[in-house]
Amino acid sequence: MSTPIFATWQSWALLSALFAALTAIFAKVGVEDIHPDYATLFRTLVVIIALSGILIATRQVQPLAEISRRTWIFLTLSGLATGASWVCYFRALKIGNASQVAPIDKLSVVLVALLSVFFLGERLSAGNWLGVALITLGAVLVGLR
Repeated sequence: MSTPIFATWQSWALLSALFAALTAIFAKVGVEDIHPDYATLFRTLVVIIALSGILIATRQVQPLAEISRRTWIFLTLSGLATGASWVCYFRALKIGNASQVAPIDKLSVVLVALLSVFFLGERLSAGNWLGVALITLGAVLVGLR
């Protein structure tokens, strides 16, 4: 019996990449006539409203008391990092080309690989490291003018 396509991490990751690409294009146009920080606030409000609707519609709302302190701490740190990333991303889009900003932003893939090895103890194969090197080279080449 085969696995449904939306039950795999690969499917969700590809959709994430698609939506991230659309984010860059839509944000570049949307940030033209507005301060990038205000644009980030508006985008954040849209995300909050949309996710709230999804959680309510799918009955996935959890009682806050069930969430551990450790989870709260790390989700707070993740939220702060996300906010900082979005502020920087929108500022970069305001002054740069989307075709250059997005590839440099995707150097986060390289940083995740490095940080996951050093802080999470994950192991990468020689092929994985080659991929990390190629992503780095590709992002730099695409980001250049």
